[in-house]
Amino acid sequence: MGEKYQTLSELNLEGQFLGFVGDKPQKSKHLHLAIPSGNVKIKIPKDLRCSLIASLVPGEQISIAAISKLNPRTRKLKLTAYQVQASGFCPIHNRLPETTAKIMVCQKSGCMKRGGKGLLSELEKTLCDRGLLDKVEIEHTDCQKRCSSAPNCVLMLGKKQYKKVHPEAIASLLENHLRGCFKSEGIV
Repeated sequence: MGEKYQTLSELNLEGQFLGFVGDKPQKSKHLHLAIPSGNVKIKIPKDLRCSLIASLVPGEQISIAAISKLNPRTRKLKLTAYQVQASGFCPIHNRLPETTAKIMVCQKSGCMKRGGKGLLSELEKTLCDRGLLDKVEIEHTDCQKRCSSAPNCVLMLGKKQYKKVHPEAIASLLENHLRGCFKSEGIV
């Protein structure tokens, strides 16, 4: 019988690292990569896993050399990486002013039971879709002492603080804040 998958070609992909697939990063066999045409899932060989898990940061730009394989019966395509490298950031991003944007998401059991995990993933997805994930720090916090309004997250933009804000609204506030920072620096 032969191999289940048929090797098609080698390819190079470049995009934004979104995170590892799986509940436990140490056991992750795949990573998610955002490319202009959408998100792709790429298998990571065992020999690369430990170093990647220790070094990759969500939001980082990476380039991947991979092999594409096709299952002829199911027509399913599988991508397997054999080399992953950080490709740095766009040169313009290096000139951007440092912003003090932080999102603090409660990770205690009360908030988690009331949708905290979903809030965090929706927030990361929304920020990633708008290209803002690398411009804000997402901090997992202990109890924020507002359990009655769980799940809780606080957006800190400089000295301003926003509570009980939906992920789409957070992204809009963040865009406005960054636009204001760029104008004051003379970049826009």
